[in-house]
Amino acid sequence: MNAIITEGLTKRYKDKTAVDSLNLSIDEGELFALLGVNGAGKTTTIRMLTCLSTPSAGHAKVFGHDVMAEPDEVKRLVGISTQDTAVAENLTVYENLKFMAGVYMSEEKGKEAEKSISDRIENIIKMFNLDEVRNKKAKTLSGGWKRKLSIAMALIGEPKILFLDEPTLGLDVLARRELWKIIEDLKSKVTIILTTHYMEEAEALADRIAVMISGKIVEIGTMDELEERTGKKGLEEVFVEIAGRN
Repeated sequence: MNAIITEGLTKRYKDKTAVDSLNLSIDEGELFALLGVNGAGKTTTIRMLTCLSTPSAGHAKVFGHDVMAEPDEVKRLVGISTQDTAVAENLTVYENLKFMAGVYMSEEKGKEAEKSISDRIENIIKMFNLDEVRNKKAKTLSGGWKRKLSIAMALIGEPKILFLDEPTLGLDVLARRELWKIIEDLKSKVTIILTTHYMEEAEALADRIAVMISGKIVEIGTMDELEERTGKKGLEEVFVEIAGRN
């Protein structure tokens, strides 16, 4: 089943076309990496697919729901961890998770709802090994812990699609590898759309990879397919070859 389908998806600003007639399909359970230099249109694409920005033209569906006609339905299906690590600095880890759980489960009331929220938080804390920092304020956490919390918050609503926009940006090697393990464990349980500047990250994690340049996807395929088309080995060399052609 297709998790995402776009047809001619476009975003224009006054003097720039950020995303240009994007045609894309992503399967349910796939980890799809979207690569490109700064300004290629990756984040703008994510913003349209999560209903944070309105397309200028074209269409996009998330599990059959149109992003323009059914934004509330789409928002229920997606979670997003942004590159600026959007956590509430003065709240503890537990309070951040409780707040987000309350947002996603706002329609549920009573003791059963409270237990459901509590159970969901405890499951997420266990999944991300957050117990040792659960009562610490977010502002006291290291970059690695904040990234883990940000992704945990994105998952608290049990989305069918998780958008990870530069999830390991600025992390040291050990913190990055720890997050890789978490993302690897999430594969097949949830559809993941990953943007990253770390070529080894996309190479290690992605089922398919797309290269975006000036708002257009110029290549897409598995690692093996991209290596075969370019005659290069390793994603960094593949990316440089593709970028050089375009």
